This record gives sequence, C-alpha cells and structure tokens, in this order.
Amino acid sequence: MEDAELKSALEALLFITDRPLTVKELCSLTQVKDAALVESLVGELKRELEARSSAVQVMEVAQGYQMATRAHFAPFVRRLFTERMTLKLSTASLETLAIVAYKQPLTRAEIEQVRGVEVIAALETLMERGLVQVVGRKETVGRPLEYGTTPDFMRRFGLRDIKDLPALESFSTKPESANALAEGGSDARPPVSSHSDPSQEGTVPQSGTTAPVLDAPAEPVAEPSSGGGDEPRPVIWPDSQDEDTSSR
Repeated sequence: MEDAELKSALEALLFITDRPLTVKELCSLTQVKDAALVESLVGELKRELEARSSAVQVMEVAQGYQMATRAHFAPFVRRLFTERMTLKLSTASLETLAIVAYKQPLTRAEIEQVRGVEVIAALETLMERGLVQVVGRKETVGRPLEYGTTPDFMRRFGLRDIKDLPALESFSTKPESANALAEGGSDARPPVSSHSDPSQEGTVPQSGTTAPVLDAPAEPVAEPSSGGGDEPRPVIWPDSQDEDTSSR
C-alpha cells in the first residue's frame, strides 16, 4: 500500500472510531507492520489538518488517536444535539471522581476518609457512567476493592495519560484544600473551581461516535450552568445514557 493511500485509510479509521485507537490497533486494521510509519503518517495528517485550519483535528488521547471537532466550533455542534451533549453528575459524584482521579488506586473506605461521608451511591453512578472502574484489590485485611479511572474518563477529559491532570493548586480556591486532598486527610475536601456553585450539578463531556475531545486537559469539577463569557468547550458527541440528576 502506498503511503498516500495508507494515510487516507488512517484518516478514515480515526474519523469513524468511537474511541481512541492505538498505533498497534491501527497497524492491525491496515495490515501494516511498520508501526513507525503508521505513527509518522498520523503525525502528517495532524499537521495537514492544522495547516488548513480544518474544523476537525487529530488528538492524542487515552494513549491512542482519534479525530475530534475543534473547541471553536462547539457552539454549532451543540445546536445540533442540544441537551444531549452532556451527562450530568451530582456534586457528590464530581467530588468523588476528583478524589479517585488524583489518589487512585484507592478503596471505598479511603475515598470516604477524604470526603468525610459515604460514597456508595456516587461510586455506583460513576461506574454506570463508565468513568470509574475496579482496578484490583488492596493487599490488606479483607482485600477490599480498589478503584481507579477508566480509559473513557481520559478520553472525555482529553488526557493522554492520567499524569496530564492539572495540578490541584491550579483550580483550588484554598491551598489547604489541595494539600488536604494530596495528603488524604480525614477532613479534606476535593477541589472546586472558583467559579462553581457547590449547589449546582456539574457536567461531564458525553461519549459517542467520532467523539471530539479537549485541546487541553479539563478540570473534573462542577461547571456553571450558564455560559457567560467563558470560552466554548469542545463538544462530545452524544450517546443514549440518561442524565444523573440525583443529589447523591
């Protein structure tokens, strides 16, 4: 297969996929053994789209590649999908997600130690939404389950790796809050964005086909319900999941 044809095939795969594809998967799908060539052509495709200011881009996310709409065009896509663009999570679920993201792997008891309240309902919601999963068991008495984030969590928040999460200090209104979360103190609280209202429910990018993702890592915290003067967020294509409107 000629390089030009291979690059077109890669473009088609990255456009149609509903999840990030690794270089290994791209090699298998195109029946090409040269992984370096495949990665090089994906890079070329990415630069070509950027050079002509295309509405779509190639993103490296969740240790793979996927095509996505650019953040600038989010308002137009939102008009097409209206209310199905995001799935809502309660403040309790968002706080629990933040703890899991920054402290993983950790047990339910350890999460509750940080939050100060029980998290059974919040964990169930996050697992149903595909954001949190069981990643193993802790080698201690009773061998309790340990929880961590999923690849879909990284995809929705535009992260190549969990290490790409923003520093706690970058969005905590109180430095001691970030320190408490990092240390896992018993009365620590997860960070909340300074422009958030704790009484509001937050939103998380929805998953679906050819899912656009973030240009930069997103903060897993509650967002304001109205746009105001904020920059438009990249749009995540919808799926059929119901919104979580419960206050857990």
